[in-house]
Amino acid sequence: MRSNFYRSLAAMGLTVGLAVSAHAASLEQIKKDGYIRGASANEVPYSYMDESGAAKGIGPDVAAAVLKSMGVKEVDWTVTPFGSLIPGLKAKRFDFVAAEQNILPERCKQVQFTTPNSSYGEGLLVPKGNPKKLHSYEDIKKDPSLKVAIVSGADQLDFFHGLGIPESQIVMIQANADALSTIQTGRADAYAATELTVAKLVQGSTNVEHAEPFTDPVINGKSVRSYGGFDFRPEDKDLYKAFNTALEAFKKTDDYKKILMSYGLSAESVEAARTKSTEDLCAGK
Repeated sequence: MRSNFYRSLAAMGLTVGLAVSAHAASLEQIKKDGYIRGASANEVPYSYMDESGAAKGIGPDVAAAVLKSMGVKEVDWTVTPFGSLIPGLKAKRFDFVAAEQNILPERCKQVQFTTPNSSYGEGLLVPKGNPKKLHSYEDIKKDPSLKVAIVSGADQLDFFHGLGIPESQIVMIQANADALSTIQTGRADAYAATELTVAKLVQGSTNVEHAEPFTDPVINGKSVRSYGGFDFRPEDKDLYKAFNTALEAFKKTDDYKKILMSYGLSAESVEAARTKSTEDLCAGK
């Protein structure tokens, strides 16, 4: 079948070529054809292809539910490098992007983003029971006796400097894989990373946990948080409007919350995605 053919291409990391570049991106034509072309960057847990060639992740899972409510049951997926997503969309190699791209002003000048579909911030990996009661990076700053680990070269170092956390409280490690032993041996009281990274490290471990609730750091008056959305070509107005309307409705359901939390996002992040507007994000607010 046609859809299986394109899934096979996606599983091999190939993009769909010029043979389908003329595919109309109107909702009417898509419903007539019975499928829509979507793009994935193959990054877990945002969007990726599993071993069977099926699309998985926050973006594809939500997209499937939204498109089903619109009467579109099939998606032909293309896997492409992250940096090729927007150029490929503009070149009409696919009809929309489901890679949870962060909604940023410069990107908004090129594509039309939907309402935010996901949001994720920072997190702390702590010993089971969270004995030091840590719920923010600021909590570490308040107690000079605490040590926090980060991966060498990670963004968290800039965050700590911005918050005024001294080098004497920071423990450098080489990789995420070293975080568990660093916490378990007491070399550090916590490990700082994105909440999705922390969620992955917690899986399968009985000695550590994700510090919850967690308050995102505020650097230079702005909360450190990313907001991912689907993107469409600005000229495909009816398709974008129909998808965005259906997405806004789906975001109000428990099924939406279940999808995001199944990939490690916290209840706070789900709520953040429900409340932030695309207009503010595109304006850099």
